[in-house]
Amino acid sequence: GQDSKVIQLDDDGNLCDFLMNDKCAAGTGRFLEVISRTLGTSVEQLDSITENVTPHAITSMCTVFAESEVISLRSAGVAPEAILAGVINAMARRSANFIARLSCEAPILFTGGVSHCQTFARMLESHLGMPVNTHPDAQFAGAIGAAVIGQRVRTRR
Repeated sequence: GQDSKVIQLDDDGNLCDFLMNDKCAAGTGRFLEVISRTLGTSVEQLDSITENVTPHAITSMCTVFAESEVISLRSAGVAPEAILAGVINAMARRSANFIARLSCEAPILFTGGVSHCQTFARMLESHLGMPVNTHPDAQFAGAIGAAVIGQRVRTRR
């Protein structure tokens, strides 16, 4: 994906607030794909590659600048695993700051394709200071929600 959303619901599941960042790809699945490809790997391998790795600090979260920084770090001899862990950590920190704008409380449900990256989920938990839940089918959350709404609308006719 190329956007990030925070949706806050009340105890009954009703929408309270909504934020969306679709102006910048940094912190999205697409960003993670670009950086992974730059380092010669895929997003499917991120958890195994970054397990128990100390993240290297990444200063740029702009997709273009981050890609250049990654190339420079590799040229300087920084291990790809540390760079990837650093990118994921920077993304998780940025996401936590985005979530904090709505003063969200637990429980947090993390959906979308990036939610399959357990390294990201763990780092997000660390930055938020609260548990983050995921689901094996989290990348389908939007489609499932649309289908449920469509069924409700159709049933009302």
